[in-house]
Amino acid sequence: MVAKHTAKVRTFRDLFAWQKSKEMAKILYTITRRMPAEERFGLTNQMRRAAISVPSNIAEGHARQSRPDYLKFLRIARGSLAELMTQTEISWELKLMPLHQPLTELMEEVDHILQALIRSLEEK
Repeated sequence: MVAKHTAKVRTFRDLFAWQKSKEMAKILYTITRRMPAEERFGLTNQMRRAAISVPSNIAEGHARQSRPDYLKFLRIARGSLAELMTQTEISWELKLMPLHQPLTELMEEVDHILQALIRSLEEK
């Protein structure tokens, strides 16, 4: 599911991809509050920037009202998500933060939603 099928998408807020990625960013912010203080300007900062980049790029791409621009920003969002997934795995492996299954599942869901949205726009 990319957006609410019964409702017309008027703004980026109506996009399922934006809604889910914003939820993901909020969870990530909450989890990273418990990371070691010495990581505040390192991995914590990088993870937060990547997490915020996902819904921000979805919003910016949609607001540009151009399919090529929208696709470009969706791909950037997907790249930021891959960056976040990598950083999250490293954090877990280094025991800087605990494994958080709901976040993992949400990152995977956002990835699938973005893939589907990109694919559907490429086919038009």
